[in-house]
Formats: sequence, structure tokens, C-alpha cells
Amino acid sequence: MGSRCKQCAALFVPPRPICIKCHESEMEWVEMTGKGTLAAFTAISIGPAFMAEEGYNRKNPYCVGVVELEEGARVDARIERVDATQPETIKVGMPMIVKFLHRGEGVDKKTYLAFEPV
Repeated sequence: MGSRCKQCAALFVPPRPICIKCHESEMEWVEMTGKGTLAAFTAISIGPAFMAEEGYNRKNPYCVGVVELEEGARVDARIERVDATQPETIKVGMPMIVKFLHRGEGVDKKTYLAFEPV
């Protein structure tokens, strides 16, 4: 889901309560398709502690990127099912689809936004 400003039509993902372009507070919900293209990316070898706990390190990097959604908004997210040890195989412009990552259980359960190649 995203939000669109009713005044200037700016689109935001994740949703915002106030438009950062025109400062209007009348926003509406917009459902996203979850499809887009990879606009930029990087492979990370030394990440935060929770990524190290998932097994990512210098020998096993992970990828994060910017995905431009079909609706026009851009979102930062983890990129799954790509080989971050060989970043030359990851291409800007690759079609992507949303994937939600669920980690933990019970009250500690968290959901993270990610994308993967189509």
C-alpha cells in the first residue's frame, strides 16, 4: 500500500500522513501491484547485527536496492534470489516482484519488504 496526495497527486511508498512536496494532509490509500524494475542496487558485506545473525558476512553478502514500482514511486528494499557475490550478474532494469520476508515468531515476529526477479 502507498498513499497519494489529493492536492498534487504525489505518490509515497511507504505511506505518509502528510505530502512532503506540497505539505497537504489530505492523503488517500493506493494499492500497489507489487511489480517494478530495479533502479539501483548495492551488495553489502558488513551489515547490521540482525543481518549477521541471518548468516550474512564478507563471504556471504546480501543485496539491497531501489525498485521503481509500476505506479512510479520508488522504494528501498532487500533484493532476494540474486547472487550478491557476483554483482555483475545483477542488472539495473531487471523486472522485480514484491516478496514479504517473515522473521521470528509470536510477539517477536517481524515482516520485511523485499523484492525478487520475476
